[in-house]
Amino acid sequence: MGTLETVKFLLTSGIVLDSANRGILEIVELCLDHFPELMWDKDFPKTLMTEVVNGRQVELFRLVNAHNRAPNLSRDIFMYSDLMEAVVKWQPERVPANVPGTVFLMQREYQWFKVLEERSDPSFKSLTAAQTKERGGKYWEVFIEQRKDLLKEAGQWMKETSSSCSLVATLIVTIAFTAALTVPGGNNGSTGIPIFMKKVAFMIFMIADALALFSSVTATLMFLAIVTPCYTVEDILHSLPRTMIKGITSLFLSLAFMLVAFGSALTIVLSEHLKWIWIPITLLAAVPVYFFLNLQFPQYVEMVKSIYWPRLYSPLKLRKKRGRHFNFRIYCTEVS
Repeated sequence: MGTLETVKFLLTSGIVLDSANRGILEIVELCLDHFPELMWDKDFPKTLMTEVVNGRQVELFRLVNAHNRAPNLSRDIFMYSDLMEAVVKWQPERVPANVPGTVFLMQREYQWFKVLEERSDPSFKSLTAAQTKERGGKYWEVFIEQRKDLLKEAGQWMKETSSSCSLVATLIVTIAFTAALTVPGGNNGSTGIPIFMKKVAFMIFMIADALALFSSVTATLMFLAIVTPCYTVEDILHSLPRTMIKGITSLFLSLAFMLVAFGSALTIVLSEHLKWIWIPITLLAAVPVYFFLNLQFPQYVEMVKSIYWPRLYSPLKLRKKRGRHFNFRIYCTEVS
């Protein structure tokens, strides 16, 4: 088939739209690369974007925006209320598998709402959604109403998680404070100065213990800030996830510093008789680090990215020399 026949086939067969609905990035990318004429159709871009928003496909959203080379000519894609209707509709079956927790799922939904609201006509912020027009609900009100159970679950999740983490942080505070008062080897009876003061391992122990104490206290304060107050929608969407990330980061750091302090204390006590004791201590300390990097670190990275660097706001740069060169003059001649 020629170019025009292929474009008509792709527009009428629904292959691209069905692939977008299922989240198959490769097929959509291939079609848009080789046939950019698809984006010049009157209805296809809006329908494609609606399917992408319905499926909450972040990478496809970035891809379609990157291929929208003439946004002023196709501005009506974002001025129709279809996209706002699609983003306010809550579809539990469309929940992404890589979202770590209900709080971050709610924030992901909020990011979708904001990015489409910013691209829509300003008057849409005060318009009513079609499915709740009788009750006069605005888009934001409908968005919150359809997710009230998710908001409730997110608040409960944050309270339970913060309570568990604050308990761990409190235990680390107790251990670090006790270790600072009862240093390895004890103190000189006459001067009160620690006996192993001049050892490098002892200085590492004291520094790591102090950092563990300060980090755990910070984590405890962060988690208490989440547990104690009553929640509002704005808190769950903005301040509380950031506070949670800061608390979890401080907790991870306190665990790492406590591990270093414990290893240093063992080295101080046993190095006089076993010069090589630092080798098995280092290897044993690497075991929890390995499990953390494999089990917890990927989820932690997803949480940080979801809050501070969401890919939904990051534009996609298309590579050069992708597919066939599109000549708009030839295309218009073929159509006419």
